[in-house]
Amino acid sequence: MKRRLGLLCSVAILLAASAATPLAAGNKEHQQMMADIRMLQQQNQLLQAQLAALADVLKTVTTRLDEQAGVSRRAAADQKAQVDTLASDLRVVREKVDETNVRLTSLSQEGEALRVMQASAAAPAAPVSPADPSSATPTAPAGGQVPSVPPPAGFGASPARAFESARADYYAGQWTLAVQGFESYIKTFPKSDLTDDAQYYVGETYYSSGRFKEAVAAYDRLIATYPASNTLPDAYYKRGLALGTLGQVPQARESFEFVIKNYPDSDAGRLAKQALDRMSRVGRQ
Repeated sequence: MKRRLGLLCSVAILLAASAATPLAAGNKEHQQMMADIRMLQQQNQLLQAQLAALADVLKTVTTRLDEQAGVSRRAAADQKAQVDTLASDLRVVREKVDETNVRLTSLSQEGEALRVMQASAAAPAAPVSPADPSSATPTAPAGGQVPSVPPPAGFGASPARAFESARADYYAGQWTLAVQGFESYIKTFPKSDLTDDAQYYVGETYYSSGRFKEAVAAYDRLIATYPASNTLPDAYYKRGLALGTLGQVPQARESFEFVIKNYPDSDAGRLAKQALDRMSRVGRQ
């Protein structure tokens, strides 16, 4: 009996021990799982912190890039403004150079005219032909001296002297005499090579004296009468200036555009382009 009771106790103890072993193993696995979960949560928190730090860094970099882009845009705008200013200054310098060249050309022509006049004045008198009584030397009066007779105004001599006489009045600012001289030249020497130049100087004289309406009419007469004249580029350019001064802007533009189109490589063509650019800038303001 005692042996049976002891055997039963032993069996019960074995059964209890076998039942406790799986329970302990399950608790251990649960604890390991919870530890793994806590580790994953810690790693997730660490990753979240790193992502937040990266976002802050990216935001800072983006802000700096925007600032640098703004600085670059401002620098580019300043550089463009400087380039535009330099280009404008260069155009002004070119205009002044062209004006200087025109003035130098005028001074050269004036000097040439004076040289021709001086050479003509210093030339020896032509020999008297016995057969030509009209060219005989006048008889001196009782005093033994020949009265000085003022030379003619250039006509009755050569076309060149007549032209230079009228142009000398132009350079001297004697506008009325210059116009009379050039118009008389045109009537006296209609077939001369300088007739178209004389008509051009009629317009120049009116323009220089501020009579712009008469200047336009003189330039129009030159353009209509002498279509092959070498003064046409300058005539069209000065006609445009006169029309612009009179307030006839469309007609002035047309005159400038004609010079630019037909005489682009001439001084008048370049000056006309500059004048047209100035008119366009004034129109935009």
